[in-house]
Amino acid sequence: MVVSSDIDEAAGKRAGDEQTLVYEVSQGEAGERLDVALSRLGAASRSQVQRWIDAGRVLVDGETARRASKVSLGMILEATPPPPRASEVVAEALPLAVLHEDDDLLVLDKAAGMVVHPAPGHATGTLVNALLHHCQGLATIGGVERPGIVHRLDRGTSGVMVVAKNDAAHAALAEQFHDHSIERVYHAIVRATPGQDAGRLDRPIGRHPRDRKRMSVRTRSGRAAVTNWRVEERFPRSGAALLELRPETGRTHQIRVHLAAAGLPIWGDAVYGKAKSTATGAPTLERPALHAVVLGFRHPTRGETLRFEAPLPADLEALVDWLRVREG
Repeated sequence: MVVSSDIDEAAGKRAGDEQTLVYEVSQGEAGERLDVALSRLGAASRSQVQRWIDAGRVLVDGETARRASKVSLGMILEATPPPPRASEVVAEALPLAVLHEDDDLLVLDKAAGMVVHPAPGHATGTLVNALLHHCQGLATIGGVERPGIVHRLDRGTSGVMVVAKNDAAHAALAEQFHDHSIERVYHAIVRATPGQDAGRLDRPIGRHPRDRKRMSVRTRSGRAAVTNWRVEERFPRSGAALLELRPETGRTHQIRVHLAAAGLPIWGDAVYGKAKSTATGAPTLERPALHAVVLGFRHPTRGETLRFEAPLPADLEALVDWLRVREG
């Protein structure tokens, strides 16, 4: 819970122009790691809180502490976030397919080819550029380059995304992603026909040992990653299948890496699979045939369960139609 205003005022004076957030550990947080407790209290996402702790911006009963320190009932936690940098990201009037919007969040169907946030080589034309034009204010937790961004989809992946419009919503949604309580369903068209109807891919994922731009299951530094898959439709004449995928974790390129390692490369994936089909007349696909079709989560303030769906976009629907015709 937040401590009384007299402590808040004193903390504010110590921090000068910076705002200090002050909390008292209640029974619900007692025994947790410091970073987990502060994130649960709504200060920020866990990764952001960890950066504050490492920078000495978090005090426990007036003393600096490590992120793994355990908190006890009645402890006073003080967090002083660094002042936000001025953003150089420009707002752009780019089209957005909005599925839902309220005071706390925005849910959209991201188009394939759109980069989520500015990065080297992509200073404009990103989802963040579009969001800055669409929204009056966005959560600042993600930083000036990633305002409102709670999770990401690869540039070539289309589908449902949620964006936080304030810091409280960002922290609450980030906790759900961290706890893996989010419902996420993807559809992918793979260039192989599975021998089973369903399966579970449980292989750690980390940076490729030789190519740092790629991820791999062949690494000693991998983090736990689990992807569940089920066959939606088979196309044996084309050696292809439409899969439903439910990832339990959210590693970088997880679905693409897991499927490629299992001998089920995604159609059109130039990085982890065969980019182009040799089949005569196949529709041209300039990106991996991967689409986030469902996203379900608890509303960060109202607590109700929300579930959003985005149908396959035209390019993937055309590929499925072509595969069906070939089956006769």
